[in-house]
Amino acid sequence: MALFPKAPDQPAVLHALSRVIDPVSGKDLPASDRIDGLVVRGGLVQLVLRSGRQEQQSMERVAAQAEAAIRALPGVANVTVMLTAHRGAAVDAAPGPAATASAAPSHAPIRLGGTAPPGKLLADVKRVIAVASGKGGVGKSTTAVNLAIGLARRGLAVGLLDADIHGPSLPRMLGITGQPEVRDKRMVPIEAWGLRAMSIGFLVEERTAMVWRGPMVMGALNQLMGDVEWGALDVMVVDMPPGTGDAQLTMAQKVSLAGAVIVSTPQDIALLDARRGVAMFEKTNVPVLGIVENMSFFCCPRCGERTELFGHGGARAEAATLGVPFLAEIPLLLDIRTSSDAGTPIMASAPESDAGRAYAALAAKVAESLRL
Repeated sequence: MALFPKAPDQPAVLHALSRVIDPVSGKDLPASDRIDGLVVRGGLVQLVLRSGRQEQQSMERVAAQAEAAIRALPGVANVTVMLTAHRGAAVDAAPGPAATASAAPSHAPIRLGGTAPPGKLLADVKRVIAVASGKGGVGKSTTAVNLAIGLARRGLAVGLLDADIHGPSLPRMLGITGQPEVRDKRMVPIEAWGLRAMSIGFLVEERTAMVWRGPMVMGALNQLMGDVEWGALDVMVVDMPPGTGDAQLTMAQKVSLAGAVIVSTPQDIALLDARRGVAMFEKTNVPVLGIVENMSFFCCPRCGERTELFGHGGARAEAATLGVPFLAEIPLLLDIRTSSDAGTPIMASAPESDAGRAYAALAAKVAESLRL
């Protein structure tokens, strides 16, 4: 099998773009100041071009030419080209440095290019569920990984998608250090612990900071869904980024989500954010499968004494208030943390442990809700 090809560097991409001419200034793209963002990571190229709304048609042709020029480079697996317009700023002519500095920083998307097909993605996946949280630090990714493995242990074909572009954690949690293969310009998910997994973290160095704007994040997420050979799956678990932003809206618009699992800790401040997460999915017509209370209690490994470090029962009470199911209480255990850091999730390495049984119960409830 062919290894993932080495991607060109940014200067090579800019050199390829120098053959594309801006119709307004007559200059090549790098010299025209049309490029609003360019990121090259592991065969994934994201390009943002500045455009005025009244010149959308001509710039769409330029975007197509730019995409073709980049795709012709050796080692390029996927390309996304986006057009954006500065709100309240005249961009019919390519702005100079002074105009760029004074332009408003916000952007309004006009067109999303790339290879992802229009409409709903992941057509071969029977059920797609989002594991989400209103804030970070509540153990959402750990829950998503162990839930996915729990579903796989029930005999289901399961995919796991890391949608947290800015902070991907699946490579570490799954113990994966390699890059995905590419077959016919499509990436192949990496298999681990009975799952087919994909993350932007497979394509970049672990310490790389993903300093991307919203349109580029949405483009990358589209490609992780549409340009990956997922195959037929019973269920896909999507580890969402924390909060209620671009990634959540992209998933709701591009995928037929069967439901969302909200992860929270018991304390009031976390539950406040979980409430916002529930409200967001309700507004996008995504069923909320229920709430998970993570770090629900701590049992001393020596004496067995139970301590409720963050309170207890808050998520159950919140679920009752919101009228959604309460799915599980996951204890705060050292083994959950150490197994995740070691790349051997507790649901795979110790399924008969207390934590393993808690995740298995969660998987059973989710499977029942999805009628799998």
